[in-house]
Amino acid sequence: MPRDETLWVASHRNLSLLRTKYNTSFGKIKKKLKTMNIVYLGSGRFGLECLDALSRSDHSLKFIVTQPLQQAGRGREPRPTPVACWADEHSVPFIEMNNVNTSENIREIAGHEPDLIVVIAFGQKIGSELTSLPPKSAINVHASLLPKYRGAAPINWAIINGETTTGISIIALAEKMDAGQILSQAQTDIRADETAGQLHDRLAEIAAPLLLKTIDQIADGTAVYAEQNHAGAMLAPKLTKADGFLDFAEPAEVLARKIRGFWPWPGASATYVSKKAGKSVRVTIAMAESVETSNPAGLPTGTLDENLNVICGENALKITRIKPSGSALMDFKDFTNGRQTQPGDSFSKLDK
Repeated sequence: MPRDETLWVASHRNLSLLRTKYNTSFGKIKKKLKTMNIVYLGSGRFGLECLDALSRSDHSLKFIVTQPLQQAGRGREPRPTPVACWADEHSVPFIEMNNVNTSENIREIAGHEPDLIVVIAFGQKIGSELTSLPPKSAINVHASLLPKYRGAAPINWAIINGETTTGISIIALAEKMDAGQILSQAQTDIRADETAGQLHDRLAEIAAPLLLKTIDQIADGTAVYAEQNHAGAMLAPKLTKADGFLDFAEPAEVLARKIRGFWPWPGASATYVSKKAGKSVRVTIAMAESVETSNPAGLPTGTLDENLNVICGENALKITRIKPSGSALMDFKDFTNGRQTQPGDSFSKLDK
């Protein structure tokens, strides 16, 4: 073959290879850039990291639905939800709905033509008519490793029950609460001194990239839907203020977990009684640890021993941070100095 013709064949072959490589790369880019219209249903602060991630993604955050104004603070003044505030600050259209399942509200959501509905800490049960509205249905971000801790307070109960690991589950919405198929999960250790508030914030950060990855998989058709092991389901019911009333007849380790699990809400509360002054004050214990003691003096539970630790049903509770009613959070040492606390003073369980 003449030299010029040989060069032409080689160049043509190289050009074909480049074209194939270009088309393959372009296909990957095109696949990566496939976007979906998202309608977000949420109210709580837990979803704000995910909202930030969605707003920066290639997907289109079309519309937000949240709960109406809620009473908060000492004055119980009506305030918008954290999600409503986020939507206002980021100029994303939103609406506050008392019942998302009414025909009128479903039509409102349908008007934004969602490909997918994302639900995070919304506070309302969502009916099948709404979940079946988008082509890609609806997904939920839940703060536990399902099927463990289905319910409203998974972070709190994981700490209270002494779990050493937890995580995030992204599931398809189902008729039964938190029982939908699992699309993805991420696990993390629970730190020994971690409060529910701290773990809440850490899980919110973990949830954001996992949500985007899951949405991308739904968009390109690679998402895998796996059934939960329903036999292993464990409930995490909504907390009340009374759940935080400490009973010092319980073991100190149990109380230490409750104190971490109830902070910052509903708070682990008790009444402090000064034996010398004959005065009492309601307090919220924010941080404490279990310490070994044999209680040689036979002190009643709730009584402060010679080290100013609280005698419990088993061992004693060393308090490090406390919040008296009407006062700021403080070190326990400052609390005891201000009240001239002595051994024999006590903590008792609240009645209401």
